[in-house]
Amino acid sequence: MVNFRPVLFVIGLVLSKIALFMYVPTLTAFFTGTPGFLDFGLAVIITHVAAFLCLTLGKTDNFRLNARDMFVITTLVWLIASAFAALPFVFINHISFTDAYFETMSGITTTGSTVLSHLDKMAPAILLWRSILQWLGGVGFIVMGVAILPFLNVGGMRLFQTESSDWSAKSSPRTKNVATSIMKVYLFLSVLCFLAYWLTGMTPFQAVNHAMTTISTGGYSTSDASMNRFSHSAQWVGTVFMFAGGLPFLLMMQSLRRRDASLVINDAQIRGFTYLVLATSTMVSIWLVTYKSYAIADAIRVSTFNIVSVVTTTGFGLDDFTAWGPFASVIFAFMLIVGGCSGSTAGGAKIFRFQVALALLKKHIQQLVHPSGVFIQRYNGRPVNEDIVRSVVAFAITYLFTILVVAMVLAATGLDGITSLSGAMTAVANVGPGMGNIIGPTGNFASLSDTAKWALCIGMLMGRLEILTVLVLLFPAFWRD
Repeated sequence: MVNFRPVLFVIGLVLSKIALFMYVPTLTAFFTGTPGFLDFGLAVIITHVAAFLCLTLGKTDNFRLNARDMFVITTLVWLIASAFAALPFVFINHISFTDAYFETMSGITTTGSTVLSHLDKMAPAILLWRSILQWLGGVGFIVMGVAILPFLNVGGMRLFQTESSDWSAKSSPRTKNVATSIMKVYLFLSVLCFLAYWLTGMTPFQAVNHAMTTISTGGYSTSDASMNRFSHSAQWVGTVFMFAGGLPFLLMMQSLRRRDASLVINDAQIRGFTYLVLATSTMVSIWLVTYKSYAIADAIRVSTFNIVSVVTTTGFGLDDFTAWGPFASVIFAFMLIVGGCSGSTAGGAKIFRFQVALALLKKHIQQLVHPSGVFIQRYNGRPVNEDIVRSVVAFAITYLFTILVVAMVLAATGLDGITSLSGAMTAVANVGPGMGNIIGPTGNFASLSDTAKWALCIGMLMGRLEILTVLVLLFPAFWRD
C-alpha cells in the first residue's frame, strides 16, 4: 500500500522549492521595472500556501519510503510541480492553462517545445522563468537517473546502480553527498557556460538564460530566431556545452574528484556517444558541401551544432535541417530517438540501450555459429544479467508503443503524418522541434489543438521518466496491497 503522507510531504518540499525559485523572476521584474512583479508575487503566494498544506498534512513521525512510494512520487512530483509552475504564464502572458501547462511541462522535462512567440519582446521575468524551469528539470533528472531509476530497475538502469541508488536509511548520507557533488559539477558547468557565452558577445541576461538552457539540454532561447540570433563563436560554445550536458554527470564528478581522465575516456557509453556524434556530423557536413553548396567551415559548424542539439535533445534551432534533403532528414530522425548518455540531462532512449542491444545481437550470432559455446554478454567490462536485458527490451517495446499511440492521437486531431509522427517522437524523446512546416525547427506548437497539446504533455512526461515509471501506475496490480 502507498504511504500517502510521506508522498504528500515530499510534494510539499518540492513545491516550496518551486516557490523559492519564483522569487528570482519576481525580483527581476521589480528591480528592472518590467512587467511581472505582481503576477509572479501572486504565483509565489499560491505555491507557498499549497506547499504549506502538503507539508502540514503529510508530516509524520514514521517517514519511510518503499519502491511503490517512489514510483508514485516520481510521477506526481513532475505533474503537480508543472501545474503550479505554469501559473506565471497564465497571469503574465494571459494564455490558457493548457498552453501554460504545455510550456511548463516542456520546460521542466527539458523538451524545449514552445507555444510562445515574439520572445524578443517578452517580459524578462517570464523568459528567465522558462530558463529556470529547464535548469531545475535538468539537475532534477540527473539526480533521479542516478539515485532513483536504478533503485526501481527501470529500463535497464540497474547497470548504473551505485551506493546512491540504495534507498535504505543506511545509505541516505551517501545519496545526499552524491546529489550535492552532482549539483556542484552542474553549477560549475553552468557558470563556465555563462562566461563563455558572455565573451562571445551575448548580453549578461542572454548569457545566463542560454547557459541554463544549454547545460540542461533544454533549448529555450530568449529569441524567436534561437541560436541564429547570435555569433558563430556563440554557436560553437553551445555545441561544446550541449555535448557536456549529454555526458554522465556522476562519472564526470568521479573523474574530477580522483583527477583521473581515464574514467571518462574509457567509458563505453561516452565513447559510443562521441563516435556517433563525430560520424553523423561528418556525414552531414559532406552532404551539405557536396549537395547544398555550403562552405566547408559553415558546413562543419552548422552540421555539428544541429547533430549535437538533436542527439542531446536540446533542440536549439540553427537553420532548418528538414530542408537539407532526404539523406539529412533520415539521419536526424534517427538521432531524435537515440538521445545522450544515462545520468546526463539529455533525454531520448539513451545510447547505452543501443549498445546493450548490439552486444545481445553479437552474442546471439555467436551462439548460432557455435551452438554449444557459452558466451557472456558484457557492458563496460561488467557482465549483463538477464534481468537487465529484459528491462532494456521491455523499455524499447514500450518506448516505440508510446510514440505510436501519441502519433495516432495527434493524427486523429487532423495533423498530417509527418507532423504527427515527428511530434510524437520529439515529445517522447524530449527533443523540442519536430519536422514539417508546423512544428519544424522554424515553427512552434501554438496552432495545435488542446487535445494534441495534452497528448504531447503526456508523451513528454513519460519520455522524461523512462516510460515504465509512469506506465506501471496504470496497472491495478500496482495498487493492490
